[in-house]
Amino acid sequence: MNYKMIRFVISWVLKVEGMLMLLPALVGAMYQEKAGFAYLIWGLLCIAAGLILCFRKPSNMEIYSRDGFVCVSLSWVVLGVFGAVPFVITGEIPFYINALFEIVSGFTTTGASILSDVEALSHASLFWRSFSHWIGGMGVLVFILALLPMKGGSVMNLMKAESPGPSVSKLVPKVQQTAKILYSIYIGMTLLQIVLLLIGNIPLFDTLCIAFGTAGTGGFGIRNDSMGSYSTYCQIVTTIFMILFGVNFSAYYLILTKKIRQALKFEEVRYYFGIIAAAILVIGLNTMHLFQNLGVSIQQAAFQVGSIITTTGFSSADFNQWPALSKTILVLLMFVGACAGSTGGGIKVSRILILCKAAKKEFQLYLHPNAVKKIKMDQKTITHDILRSTNIYLTLYLLIFAVSILLISLDNFDMTTNFTAVTATLNNIGPGLEIVGPMGNFSSFSYFSKCVLVFDMLAGRLELFPLIILFTPSIWKDLVTKKVSERKMRRIRRG
Repeated sequence: MNYKMIRFVISWVLKVEGMLMLLPALVGAMYQEKAGFAYLIWGLLCIAAGLILCFRKPSNMEIYSRDGFVCVSLSWVVLGVFGAVPFVITGEIPFYINALFEIVSGFTTTGASILSDVEALSHASLFWRSFSHWIGGMGVLVFILALLPMKGGSVMNLMKAESPGPSVSKLVPKVQQTAKILYSIYIGMTLLQIVLLLIGNIPLFDTLCIAFGTAGTGGFGIRNDSMGSYSTYCQIVTTIFMILFGVNFSAYYLILTKKIRQALKFEEVRYYFGIIAAAILVIGLNTMHLFQNLGVSIQQAAFQVGSIITTTGFSSADFNQWPALSKTILVLLMFVGACAGSTGGGIKVSRILILCKAAKKEFQLYLHPNAVKKIKMDQKTITHDILRSTNIYLTLYLLIFAVSILLISLDNFDMTTNFTAVTATLNNIGPGLEIVGPMGNFSSFSYFSKCVLVFDMLAGRLELFPLIILFTPSIWKDLVTKKVSERKMRRIRRG
């Protein structure tokens, strides 16, 4: 493994995070809040730490496949560990584990919170919470790899490890150019939503925070009722953009390059919109008696369906009080998630489709043992490697899910709370049901359970494998062996 290159990438992560902290520091200065100084001082310290770590540029700038997974997982851990400190310095979240939970929830675009009174936070901290969604939505390393002077497969290995979905492909021959295209689309859509919200007379600060949460499909609200007290216009605009940010960004690239027919062939996107339409219709009809108006119930259903399937986690109503059918559909949508290659979380529609087609193939083989069947997606044959990785992903997902529920059950909460708490964090949703419902929070859990849920949030955002690799003994054994060999070589040279 190229440990020097891993150190170099992490140093860049620290520098970028430090520079990004200057924005909430600026917000604090604008609102004349002392909290802004905490972000300024800690941001400068992060930049200094990054500069110290990259004091010597590695001679070998190549990052191999295994290095990419370790690089990405360590980078996200570092983001959370350092990003939580300003909350503690300001005293707004005095206990570090709570601060870590909050900021990891932000970076992983989960939106789960331990805060019971969000409006008590300073503008600087509210901005940092929401801005962390935007940073984590597309992936901080996708941004950094566009800047780092790496060659060969290095950039692709980082992108594969950080980008959501069963497979990652290049939009153009050069991967660094692909990263720039993705961020250009991401920024463009964010700016468009900001403009539309401002047209609706939404305050600038609120607009920025809502847009950051929507773009990253995060869901941190800056009001205690999340999005409930905003106008219908604001909710409709947010609904549209939540759904749009859940679409595979490759489809947007094809549309921009005037390859609309090719974009319409994305099978995953068609099913994604089909699932959303069906869920809105059923929930709209099921909740009509609560709103006394079909139009209002459809609008509220659309907002909540869009929020849940894209794993954004905003709430416009307390869906914990909705009928059992509606709540069941929303919980199922938590598992489905958005499209691969989007900013959304969950298992992903593409994986659900692959698993369904694989099951259909096995059933047909029972009926016709000698038949030759191929699984296709977008008129392309699914390779055995993708099918194998999808099956392993689902197995690992279910294992982590079961163990997490078992561990947090030590807090002795009801089964619905435990089940939906793990569902909401592992799928990067945010709110669950009962205690962790849209009007509740995760503060009641013990520090141990919060650590388990922090792991789930990171595992869900990084698609399980990169984080699990950190717990593989051989990774650290190689590092120890290398350090011992280096010491022996030094002794030989001195002798």
